[in-house]
Amino acid sequence: MTEPRPSGRASDALRPIQFETGVNRYAEGSCLVSFGHTRVLVTASLEEGVPGFLRGRGQGWVTAEYGMLPRATHTRGRREAAHGKQSGRTQEIQRLVGRSLRAVTDLKALGERQITLDCDVVQADGGTRTAAITGGWVALRLACDRLLAQGVIARDPLVDHVAAVSCGLYRDTPVLDLDYDEDSSAEADANFVLTGAGDIVEIQATGEKRGMSATEFDRLFALARSGVSQLIALQSQAVAASR
Repeated sequence: MTEPRPSGRASDALRPIQFETGVNRYAEGSCLVSFGHTRVLVTASLEEGVPGFLRGRGQGWVTAEYGMLPRATHTRGRREAAHGKQSGRTQEIQRLVGRSLRAVTDLKALGERQITLDCDVVQADGGTRTAAITGGWVALRLACDRLLAQGVIARDPLVDHVAAVSCGLYRDTPVLDLDYDEDSSAEADANFVLTGAGDIVEIQATGEKRGMSATEFDRLFALARSGVSQLIALQSQAVAASR
């Protein structure tokens, strides 16, 4: 099957990717990232001090919060604040974003300071967590640039890029960067978080309708490596254009 995808994309094609930087005048770094119709606003905010478990250790912390705006999907969802607690999915995603960004951050270079990445989904069409991680790196990069320029920190805390992309088996064909139509009917899917050096930060793989073979997984991983390489090039372009 040559064109199995609803969008008409080739199996190894990303959706149109955009990074709009400097969208929040107050945050140390900000980015509105688009993976096709998925759009996530990420702001990076500096706070003096660290969580209690890190006090006195001479190192900083990078963490994330994630949420979906009420009309990010086809029907209006209630704000989680109205329920008085976050869903398990929200907690899982924000922890993933935090882990992913810490994996490429020298926390000692931050001193006892915390940077929080707030990831707000404006519109969801699949891949919100991968967009949050990829756009989160851009916002964090811009925040670090600002802190270095202001003399708040003496050396660059970011040691590498990190980006994420989804891959899956759609109509038994391995495809890159699933949108909602594909994600909701895929036989299996996976989220890959990789660094610029190609190191694995995290892989989340799930058989939705059936298991995947080792050969199929290898094909998904190859697609992910190619996709992340493209995303990292786009991250670099976005940061360079903002300087």
